[in-house]
Amino acid sequence: MDPRDEVESDQLEMLAGAFRDQLLACLEECARGRKGLFSAYEHLGGGGEADDQAWPEAARLRELALALQGIFAQQEEQNALCDEFLDLCSIHGESNPGERKLARAFLDRIERGDVGTRPAAEGRPW
Repeated sequence: MDPRDEVESDQLEMLAGAFRDQLLACLEECARGRKGLFSAYEHLGGGGEADDQAWPEAARLRELALALQGIFAQQEEQNALCDEFLDLCSIHGESNPGERKLARAFLDRIERGDVGTRPAAEGRPW
C-alpha cells in the first residue's frame, strides 16, 4: 500500500473524535424529538414537509459514518460507535422503535460504555 494512502493513527483518532462529538449532539437533539437522524425524513412519512423538516447535519453525519467506516476498513480496524450507528440507520419498519427511543437507548449505551458489546439477552438494544 502506498504510504500516501494510509491515514495516520492520530488523524484517524481525530476523525473518530469529531464523529463522536457530532453524533452525541445529534443523538441529544433526536432524543428531544427531532426526526431524521437514523434515516432521511422522507422515509419517516414526511412527504411534502421534507423541506421544512430537513436535518442536513444528520445527513452529513450518516455520510461521515460511511466514509469513516471505509477508512477504518482500509486500516483493517473498526470503530464500534460508527458501526453501531450505521446499524441503527438500517432499521426500518412498523414494528421497530421510533427514532426518539433509539436515540435515548443509544445514548444510554454510550454512557455505560456498552457500545461494541452485545446488547442484553433479548438481542435488541432498545
